[in-house]
Amino acid sequence: MQGSANLNLMIKAARKAGRSLVKDFREVENLQVSSKGPGDFVSRADREAERIIKEELRGARPSYGWLGEETGEDAGEDPTRRWIVDPLDGTTNFLHGLPHWAVSIALEHKGEIVSGVIFDAAKDELYWTEKGLGAFMNETRLRVSGRNRMIESIFATGVPFGGKSTLPATLQDLARLMPTCAGVRRWGAAALDLAYVAAGKYEGYWERGIKPWDVAAGILLVKEAGGFVVPVREGRDIFESGALIASNAAVHEPLCKILREAA
Repeated sequence: MQGSANLNLMIKAARKAGRSLVKDFREVENLQVSSKGPGDFVSRADREAERIIKEELRGARPSYGWLGEETGEDAGEDPTRRWIVDPLDGTTNFLHGLPHWAVSIALEHKGEIVSGVIFDAAKDELYWTEKGLGAFMNETRLRVSGRNRMIESIFATGVPFGGKSTLPATLQDLARLMPTCAGVRRWGAAALDLAYVAAGKYEGYWERGIKPWDVAAGILLVKEAGGFVVPVREGRDIFESGALIASNAAVHEPLCKILREAA
């Protein structure tokens, strides 16, 4: 595996946090039968994973900034670089004993993502990428799907829960898109949705109401695998708007047209 010193550092941190989470995940499966439930335990596991990642990354690069789901933002002494980290993407899956969750780490330089790592520890699948060097899963080079017909395509999204304000728009998206395609999946981990687009398992993915740490690494992974990533509303910043569309080249225009008209 060839990569920069920063990429190797990210991989080391992701694997270390992943090992901790796998151990905790086995405990969560046991806690399913308890009346108290595993919620508090999972929160601790999430925080511990971020502590491990932060210790590894900031220990080696103390001047870099930081944006983490659990510990928030720290500008750092170097304003041009920051780590963007989700220590456990797919927390609800983890909570319910479903083995579909990941560690996501990205490095941003001057506002652009330059390296990304997504580690699916339950399946031992490490997705990694650097700007200009391609996208990989373990040692396998990734390319987006070559399917070019919407009716043969599968897409992924996140369906809002708990009364989130993006639910009506997402339901409109689904109503317009589902008659035109082979199916829509909602697996509950945005980082892995993007990884699967990069790997050609999905033709596309969209979501409203996402956070930078959910998608930062996955955005670069899709681009380096030959795909497109754009905001749902043209001209908006993805991180600021919290809404994006990712896809292969062939279905990009019709997918965008459907989702933007629904919006």
